[in-house]
Amino acid sequence: MPRKPGVYQFFDENEKLLYVGKAKSLRNRVRSYFTDSKIVSGKTRMLVRKTTDIKCILVKSEFDALLLENELIKKHQPRYNIQWRDDKSYPWICIKNERFPRVFSTRTLVNDGSLYFGPYASVKLMKSFLDLASKLYPLRNCNYHLSEENIKKQKFRLCLEYQIGNCKGPCEGLQGEADYNQSIEAIKAIIKGNTSSVMRQLKALMKKHSENLEFEKAQFLKEKLEVLEKYQSRSTVVNPSISNVDVFSIVADEGSGFVNYMKVVKGAVIQSHTIELKKKLEESPEELLAMAIAELRQRFESNSKEIYTSFHLDLKIPNVKIHVPQKGEKRKLLELSAHNARHFMKEIRAAALASLKKDTPTRILKQLQEDLRLKELPAHIECFDNSNIQGTTPVAACVVFKNAKPAKKDYRHFNIKTVEGPDDFASMEEVVFRRYYRQKKEAQRLPQLIVIDGGKGQLSSAVKALEKLELKGKIPVIGIAKKLEEIYFPNDPVPLYIDKKSESLKLIQQLRNEAHRFGIAHHRKKRVKTSVKSELAEIQGIGQNTIRQLLRKFKSVKRVKNASQKELEEIINKKRAEIVWKHFH
Repeated sequence: MPRKPGVYQFFDENEKLLYVGKAKSLRNRVRSYFTDSKIVSGKTRMLVRKTTDIKCILVKSEFDALLLENELIKKHQPRYNIQWRDDKSYPWICIKNERFPRVFSTRTLVNDGSLYFGPYASVKLMKSFLDLASKLYPLRNCNYHLSEENIKKQKFRLCLEYQIGNCKGPCEGLQGEADYNQSIEAIKAIIKGNTSSVMRQLKALMKKHSENLEFEKAQFLKEKLEVLEKYQSRSTVVNPSISNVDVFSIVADEGSGFVNYMKVVKGAVIQSHTIELKKKLEESPEELLAMAIAELRQRFESNSKEIYTSFHLDLKIPNVKIHVPQKGEKRKLLELSAHNARHFMKEIRAAALASLKKDTPTRILKQLQEDLRLKELPAHIECFDNSNIQGTTPVAACVVFKNAKPAKKDYRHFNIKTVEGPDDFASMEEVVFRRYYRQKKEAQRLPQLIVIDGGKGQLSSAVKALEKLELKGKIPVIGIAKKLEEIYFPNDPVPLYIDKKSESLKLIQQLRNEAHRFGIAHHRKKRVKTSVKSELAEIQGIGQNTIRQLLRKFKSVKRVKNASQKELEEIINKKRAEIVWKHFH
């Protein structure tokens, strides 16, 4: 390798390009990959291990090497190089090469002698230019061929644009070519950021009309000036003496660098754009910024002789000075650029988070399928739980999750009918049998996974119920024991332990907790209802019909107790009202 600037390329045994790099001295840089003991990056070590051939391209300067490196990366997209998160086609402002030129936006550049300004990273900024131009200088937007011969032959007629004042009618010779081209020159100056020269011309012309007592024309120019001044005040961010400067700043995290570029002409930001660079070999912010400067200056065809950056860079660009401002207006400009970079980074992260949330259910279910070794994705899961206190009022609950989210309309309560006393195993067998007996009878869609809240005993009971229904082996079923969050499979004494931080375990826990909550709520309601009824049932001479009438009116036993005998008589007959009142008093 020569001790000269250039680009080096690493290839693997299949002649596939792995990496492109630049260097002041090719020999020193390439040798460092094989001799530098400080290289700790696993990706860099893997790159070196895979490399079987190295080729180099000599260039005149380090900056030329940077430009060539950038072109090769974009063309070949090697695996170990920085990834550019930016592949848009940006719009341009076109001033058409024709008699009475049109001014419009386009994304297609045609080599026909037309003038193109841009590209514009912000479509909003470009539209504001075009809107300003149309307000200041009415131009044609038709595509007629306005040759002298065609105008003389009166081939065209005035359109609505002329009637509403958006065009001065060059198609019928109502506006001369010199006057039209004067407007085009003014528009060129505004696009380039030279609003001050246009304003001076307008002021001089306005003064001339005023001296000639042409007040309507003077007023028309005054309105133009106000539009231009408003636009300039909105665009100016720093001292107007800062002219034709490129501003670059970078904010970086572990995986990416976000570089903002601003083009400043006479204190006005006329272009601003931010890109994301994905790190591959733990590149430093300085390396990312240097690559971004080469790319963005080339893309936006910048010829600025001065660059402000947020880092001292070991980068030499012919006839260009690079500064790191420390204070004043220049520093404020750099801070504005950094603010834009941070804002773009937040937008990218927010978009990534939204995308992650959107994909979360599928991702969790795929992880659950993998952890439990299921044949199909468990999009429909049902979970069972028993509830009783010392054997009283035993109930059970079934909750349903679809696509990893609760489907509350499909939740079901069960009152235990065939089991006496606190027998969780028999209760579980009953509710599982009843649930799937009905689903099978009604030809409803069965779940892809059943979760039983409990250990081996409850799981075995659920399997017995499925066996009676000839569903054993057709629906995967697991049990989850609360103490150590163990996952049990039928006929397997050894439990499965899923990582406590795993999303799939959290989904199973959510199912179990939801079934427990739903079952407890139902059990509590039933217990309260039973206790209320039993208190009124203790009154001799009062039947269930009377109890229902009282509770329907007074809602609770406490209100029945506090009611007067007369209030009770309004609901039930006098004899029963006296019995109830005497019982409580």
